[in-house]
Amino acid sequence: MSPELISILVLVVVFVIATTRSVNMGALAFAAAFGVGTLVADLDADGIFAGFPGDLFVVLVGVTYLFAIARANGTTDWLVHAAVRLVRGRVALIPWVMFALTGALTAIGAVSPAAVAIVAPIALSFATRYSISPLLMGTMVVHGAQAGGFSPISIYGSIVNGIVEREKLPGSEIGLFLASLVANLLIAAVLFAVLGGRKLWARGAVAPEDGGVPGQGTASAGTGSSTGGSGTGTGGTGAGTGTGTGGTAPAAVAVRPEQETGGAEGTGIRLNPARIATLVALVALVVAVLGFDLDAGLTAVTLAVVLSTAWPDDSRRAVGEIAWSTVLLICGVLTYVGVLEEMGTITWAGEGVGGIGVPLLAAVLLCYIGAIVSAFASSVGIMGALIPLAVPFLAQGEIGAVGMVAALAVSATVVDVSPFSTNGALVLAAAPDVDRDRFFRQLMIYGGIVVAAVPVLAWLVLVVPGFG
Repeated sequence: MSPELISILVLVVVFVIATTRSVNMGALAFAAAFGVGTLVADLDADGIFAGFPGDLFVVLVGVTYLFAIARANGTTDWLVHAAVRLVRGRVALIPWVMFALTGALTAIGAVSPAAVAIVAPIALSFATRYSISPLLMGTMVVHGAQAGGFSPISIYGSIVNGIVEREKLPGSEIGLFLASLVANLLIAAVLFAVLGGRKLWARGAVAPEDGGVPGQGTASAGTGSSTGGSGTGTGGTGAGTGTGTGGTAPAAVAVRPEQETGGAEGTGIRLNPARIATLVALVALVVAVLGFDLDAGLTAVTLAVVLSTAWPDDSRRAVGEIAWSTVLLICGVLTYVGVLEEMGTITWAGEGVGGIGVPLLAAVLLCYIGAIVSAFASSVGIMGALIPLAVPFLAQGEIGAVGMVAALAVSATVVDVSPFSTNGALVLAAAPDVDRDRFFRQLMIYGGIVVAAVPVLAWLVLVVPGFG
C-alpha cells in the first residue's frame, strides 16, 4: 500500500473515532500527524509542525478574546439593538444585512477570513439574542464573504486571475465574479428558506427591547450570557439550536450592576466609557485589517489587552471564554493536512485525476478534489495547484477554460462553511451560548452536503456547456 493511500485511510480513521468515541478530533489528528509523519513520511518534528496553522491559531484566540470582552461589558448587546433599529425591527432582514456586509468587505479587498472574523461575532450574538438559528446566521456570513470574494479587485479574484494569465488560459474576470456571486446568493436563499427564514418573516417587527420570540427568555441586556453558566440559542426551525452545558458553552460573564442601566432612546442599553472604548477598538480592528493590511489575530489580541488593562473587571473571565476546544480541533486537523501536503498526498491525488483520458470526467473529479481538500486547507492554495493540473486537457479544446476555472473557484471556496476551514472555524468559535459539540456537528454535516452537491452542480452549469 502506498504511503499516500495510508495517509488518507488514517484520516478516515480519525473521523470515525472522533465521531463514535467523542474524542476531540484535533487531539486525534495531532497523534495521527505524529504517527504518519514519523513512521510513513519519515518527517522530523519540524516537518510535522510545518503545517501547524500559527496564523489561524492567533486569529481564533485574538478574535474570540476581543469579542468575549465585548460581550462581557455589553457592547455586543448595544450593537444588536442598533442593528434592529437599522432594519426597523425586521429581524428577518438581519441575516441578509450580514451577508451583504461580508460580501462588500471581501469585494473591496478584504481577505475572506478577515471579513468573517469582523462580522461573525456580531452576527452570532444577534442570533442568540433574537432566537435565530446560529447555523443560518453563521453560514450567511460565510457565503456572503465568498459571494464578493472574486471581484476583480478582491484578493481571491486577483490571485486566480493571475494564475489564469500565467498559465496563458482564456479568462473572464467578470464571469468569475458573477459565478461565485450567483452561486453563493442561491445557496443563501435556500438556507434562509430551510433554516427558519419564513418564520422570521412571519414574526414581523420587534422592538429593540424585545428579547426575541414572545414567551422565550434571553439573556438580559448587557450580559450576553445566560443564567447558571449555560446558554440557550434556539434556531428558527430547531436546526442549529442547542443548550450549552458545562464544557461546551462559554462561561457566563457577570456584568457589573452599573452597566445594567437602560433607556437611552429606546435602546435598552446606554453607552459608557468601556463600551465606547470597545466600539473604538472594533472600528480600529476593521481599519487596521482593511486599510493597513495588518494581521487580524495580532491586532485583535493587542486591542483586547488594551481593553483588559483599562477595565480589568470586565475582562477577568474573558480568557476563559476563548474557544480553546475549537482551537485544538482546528489546529490539530490542519496540522495533519499539512503532513499530507508535505508527503505529496494531495499532489498525488490531483495528478492521478489529471491523467484520466476523459476530459469531462477529469473536470468533475478535479472540482471534487478542490472541494474536499479546500474544506481542510487554503482555498486559493488548492486552486493554485489544480488550475495548472487542468491545463493539459483544457489545451485539447474540449473543455471551456473560463467555465472550468469558475467551477474550480466555486467548488473550492463555497465549502469554507466547513468547521475545519478558517471561515467555518471562526463561525464555530464566535458563537456565544451554544452547545459547541452540536454546532460543530451541524457545520460538519452542512459542509459535507456542500462538498457532495456543489462541485457536480458547478460542473453541470459551468463546464458541460463549454463556456470559454
